[in-house]
Amino acid sequence: MAGGRVLVVDDDESIRELVNMALSDEGYEVVMAAEGSLALELIRTRPPDLILLDMRMPDMDGGEFAEAYRQLPGQRAPLIVLTAARDAADRAAQLEADAFLPKPFDLQALLDVVGRLAGGPAA
Repeated sequence: MAGGRVLVVDDDESIRELVNMALSDEGYEVVMAAEGSLALELIRTRPPDLILLDMRMPDMDGGEFAEAYRQLPGQRAPLIVLTAARDAADRAAQLEADAFLPKPFDLQALLDVVGRLAGGPAA
């Protein structure tokens, strides 16, 4: 499944479910984590092709997650920051993210950026 596994890291269940539905309908394999520490465990067992990362989470915020992720061995998946912050572009740049989507985001914008960075859905 080249480019098809997307990890969604967001503590908001409704966002996770919306992203899961939208990406699954397009043929992506979606793996979800409600917190950063769980996401890091999932990455160790099955590395994703792309990560969608919320910036504000209770146990480990997006910045802490990104720092811990960079310390893991292996290749890095593109990182897309999801944030409601007004300075979304600045926050994404601080994390050296590949892209960002401001919340609330348009589903077509989500599909476009995921398709561009993950190489398109699985056939």
